[in-house]
Amino acid sequence: MAKSSQQKLKILYLMRVFMEKTDEQHPMTVQELITYLGQYGITAERKTIYDDIEVLRLFGLDIVNRRMQPSGFYLGRRDFELPELKLLVDAVQSSRFITGKKSHQLIRKLEGLTSVYEAKQLHRQVFVEKRVKTMNESIYYNIDEIHKAIASNRQISFQYYEWTVSRQMRLRKDGERYRISPWGLIWKDENYYLVGLDEKSGIVKHYRVDKMLQLRVEKTPRNGREIFEDFDAAQFATQTFGMFGGREETVRLLFQNHFVGVVIDRFGQDAAIRKQDDEHFTVSVKVNVSSQFFGWLTGLGAGAEIIAPESVRTEYRDFLRKALENYL
Repeated sequence: MAKSSQQKLKILYLMRVFMEKTDEQHPMTVQELITYLGQYGITAERKTIYDDIEVLRLFGLDIVNRRMQPSGFYLGRRDFELPELKLLVDAVQSSRFITGKKSHQLIRKLEGLTSVYEAKQLHRQVFVEKRVKTMNESIYYNIDEIHKAIASNRQISFQYYEWTVSRQMRLRKDGERYRISPWGLIWKDENYYLVGLDEKSGIVKHYRVDKMLQLRVEKTPRNGREIFEDFDAAQFATQTFGMFGGREETVRLLFQNHFVGVVIDRFGQDAAIRKQDDEHFTVSVKVNVSSQFFGWLTGLGAGAEIIAPESVRTEYRDFLRKALENYL
């Protein structure tokens, strides 16, 4: 590249070095900046460096002149502060739906949003804990395609798999494609779920996005607008325990007072909580009655009871009886 062309790039190289190589503890002097530019065949004088720094400030970069030791210029305010990046890194690393390979790629990109010195603190967080990660690398493309389908009002189709005891992937329905009118995505229990209308059954269903294979957007318009017009995704996620399906019921539950935090965490602060006596309270909530709901209730022991309806009480007794038979 001609010398004159290199000189035109001088201010861009300066911007890059401030973003990548400087922070409050690692400022660069004017002489260090001149030496850095020299590595790219760019000559500079002290006065032009000061002029370029002022241009970068006018452009919006928060370049600070640190006069105490270590002295020099550094990039102060960034789009993301280090604590914010640490939070994002931990969210990426702990998310089960993001594969291990993709986690490392995303974290490397997040590291690029701070200096190389502070990035080392983010790198150390990667190894905080060994977590279970999804195996399906196509989840990112699936999410993108689902959003495209929703935006363009189209149906989607895909194959859906499950795991066998021998840890092999097996296609459900012998590989038959599911055809769904997609209406929303929910992030629940560290997984992404698609919520939509199953075209074959005409029932609202949900599917784990990481278990979808060969997803494609169809040309057919979506159905179910009247069903999803007032659909509350947050309520759906709250009443669907472990994202397992079941028939929707309004149940009345009795709890010991010390479980009020558990109930609010599960059903939200708007839950209809009523004092029963000095030691108990009741709550009426909509849930999808399933083994997952019963399992959650069982975990609370004798401190929780289904009051109504009687049909759900009977189902719960049967659930407990069958579970107990394993230990007789």
